[in-house]
Amino acid sequence: MEHIKKAFNAIATEYDSQREHIIPEMRLFYGAAIWAAESRTNEPAILDIGAGTGLLSALLLQKFPDAHLALLDISENMLEVARQRFSGQENIRYIVSDYSRSELIGQYDIICSALSIHHLAPEDKQQLFGRIFSALKRGGLFINADQADGETEYFRHRYMDYWNDFLQNGPLNKEKHAEIIRRRDTLDRNNTLSEQLRWLNVCGFSDVDLVYKNRTFIVTVARKG
Repeated sequence: MEHIKKAFNAIATEYDSQREHIIPEMRLFYGAAIWAAESRTNEPAILDIGAGTGLLSALLLQKFPDAHLALLDISENMLEVARQRFSGQENIRYIVSDYSRSELIGQYDIICSALSIHHLAPEDKQQLFGRIFSALKRGGLFINADQADGETEYFRHRYMDYWNDFLQNGPLNKEKHAEIIRRRDTLDRNNTLSEQLRWLNVCGFSDVDLVYKNRTFIVTVARKG
């Protein structure tokens, strides 16, 4: 994970400004994750895994303004941007940790993640899903807005072509475009959607489904019954 930490420390200050030019239909993507979030309490305990600059957490706070949030990330620089975003905001904790290995301390109503878990190796993803299940309260939700490979080589290529066209037709210059491609090729370790859904079911989640998909970009929801 050290190479991931280094890469995201380097781009922390420009991360948010690039998001909408990197993620097709970004507002629908994040919107689906926020729609999926529900809680029996008005003050849910929420853990944001790979929280980065706090973009997903900020959107969740609009829905649950009295939530107690914990932002977990391996990149100190990304969390520093989050601290600035939430300056003066109470009920927020910041945890610098390698979540691919560390225990998830506490019990949560919602555990969420956006565009982070796909960096892990398959076995680490499966183990993380198990730790997430254990850290959720009964009835709690795991919402993962992330990436997935196409189910076949044909669709993998189609999805990459779609994404590359989106990047090339956006406002980012050639240097930034090349940097994004390099980061994607070296850091992304996507698995298929069917694999990810199966892993969630194996962990014991009672309700598992896909609530959004745009080629590579997916939002899955798993409930601990």
